[in-house]
Amino acid sequence: MADKVNVLSHPVVKALLSKLRDSSSSTKEFRENVHNISFILGLEATRTLEEEEFQGRSPVGSFTGTRIKPRIGLTPVLRAGIGMTDALLTLFPSAPVYHLGIFREKVTLQPVEYYSKLPPAPPVDTVLLLDPMVATGNTACAALAMIAEWGVPVNNIKLLAILASEEGLNHVKREYPELEARVDKELSESGIIVPGLGDAGDRMFNTITKH
Repeated sequence: MADKVNVLSHPVVKALLSKLRDSSSSTKEFRENVHNISFILGLEATRTLEEEEFQGRSPVGSFTGTRIKPRIGLTPVLRAGIGMTDALLTLFPSAPVYHLGIFREKVTLQPVEYYSKLPPAPPVDTVLLLDPMVATGNTACAALAMIAEWGVPVNNIKLLAILASEEGLNHVKREYPELEARVDKELSESGIIVPGLGDAGDRMFNTITKH
């Protein structure tokens, strides 16, 4: 999967990721930095999309322009994936958004599916799967299975993650070797990336329980 995983090393992304890790960052700052990193991930993930030409006219003359050929769909994994969606909609404002509800059972760490907004048949060619963190890889694999069973070939799915553990990536690699992933990249016994970001959903929506 080494040739299928693009790990961003841009200094701006590194600086933004450091801000995300900082436990003193406010909910507002956390959301903004998730958005900013997601925008960069989106640009990188779509670098090789097929283009097609069209003939247009500017105020002063005709021109040959280009547009993205494949129909793009966005699939955020609830709930943290919501934080990445607006950034991708900036790039693809007409893209349909198909939410997937998957949570990780606390004892077994296995994914449990509870919601799917996928229509009966896919009206898109390429799906950008949005999940800020890949820890064990179980949730990502469950989401990939749902999308593949829906009818989108795995090689037409791109996984965008802000942070991933080596264990999680290796898990996804074993299950889906043809998948292309965009990540920016240790895992505790409870399945949490260390030092990681904490629970991305809790930090994004300010639902952290204080003990």
